[in-house]
Formats: sequence, structure tokens, C-alpha cells
Amino acid sequence: ILHILSYLPKDLNFVNHTNYIGWKESKKLKPIIVDTGLYLLEKEEIFYATQKRELPTAFKLFSGSSFTMLTRSFVEFCILGTDNLPRTLLMYFTNTPYSYSNYFPTVLCNSDQYKKTVINHNLQHVAFNKTFSTKPLSLKPEEFDAMIQSGAAFATYFQFDSPVLDRIDQEILKRSPGKVVPGGWCLGVPANDTCSVWGDASILRPGPGAKRLKKRIVDLLADDKYRSMQCRDE
Repeated sequence: ILHILSYLPKDLNFVNHTNYIGWKESKKLKPIIVDTGLYLLEKEEIFYATQKRELPTAFKLFSGSSFTMLTRSFVEFCILGTDNLPRTLLMYFTNTPYSYSNYFPTVLCNSDQYKKTVINHNLQHVAFNKTFSTKPLSLKPEEFDAMIQSGAAFATYFQFDSPVLDRIDQEILKRSPGKVVPGGWCLGVPANDTCSVWGDASILRPGPGAKRLKKRIVDLLADDKYRSMQCRDE
């Protein structure tokens, strides 16, 4: 991943997003919750207020995946609050259920500084039920090949102790049981523990997975078609 990303502009944020707020999303965004864990030492259950609020008009809401790849620059923009936007949206989403899948897409797409840095894909492979497309399925062994050939850098979700994870360790990461994932810094003999002898930890040696990821990213960025998918109105 580091090898491929080193060739890309440093300001790209990979975030699934859409501003289509259907009845399901609207149902999630209108309730008001109070999370006492934000200001009390003891964690309590969140509770719902009896009132509901209308969707905001001061900014456009965007929803997406809770999994994102964000740049350091954008994260600092959200944390330091040099612009009032991240703080305003934080106050809004603090009392909203499922804020984790809405906050970052909304900040990015309402910021003139960052909305042109968004790639509408989070490089994650997800399998969905054909009859209920909003609920991801756990990845099964028979879906292993499709997951690998997708060129995705990440995948979700896996059952505990799934045999798919064992195949990833053995066939993709080349990791022996109980050992770390070998990298370009491992100079030991393959018959023993290759990582028993360390070299330069900054060396990157891309494998077959890097080629698949490269193809996936090239497809995303080809002909600037990704620009038509950035924070668009639907």
C-alpha cells in the first residue's frame, strides 16, 4: 500500500459518499440522542429525545462508509478547527445516531478547501446481499478469489476465526503462524524465521498485491472520471 500511495498526490482522501438522503438515512438523521458518556466519567446508555429535528439547510448532508482513508492535512483541519466548519458539524453530529458514517463525508464535501480531494471509493472490498444491498455480508471462502482480484487494499467483514483470514495470512501476506508479516526488511533465511535478521525498515518491495492495487487505483483515476463523482448532487 505504501509503495502505491507514494506515487499519488498527497492530498487525496478516499471516502465513499453520497448526498442522496432517502427515507432510511433521513430516519437515522432526524432523531436526537444524548450520549452521557461524552461528559460523564461513567459510561451510560445513550437515550433518544422525544423530539426530532428537520434536516439542516445551512450545509449539505453526505453519508458514506464508516471506513475511510484520510490525509494528515484533513485530519488536522478537523482537529485544530482553523475553520469553523468541522466544529459546527461536530456539534450537529454529536447528537445524531450513526454519526461515524456521516461526519467525514459531510465535512469534506462542504469544504471548498478539501472537496476536490475526495475519491469516491475507500479501496475496501465489501460483499452485499443481493436482496438487501445495504447490509454487508461476512466474506466466505468461496468469495476469496473475487476479493483478491478486486484489487482492494482492505476487505470487510470477517467472522471470528474465519478460514478466509488464514488464507490471507498464508497466500497473500506469507505470514507463518505466530509470526509477523515479512517485509523488505526481513533478511533471514526462508527456512527459518526470515524476520530474525532485520535490514532497513524503510525498504518497500511491492508484491503481486501491489500490481492489483495499482490497477484498481488507475481505473479510479483514469481520464479524470473521478471528478464527476466528487460531492455531486443526486
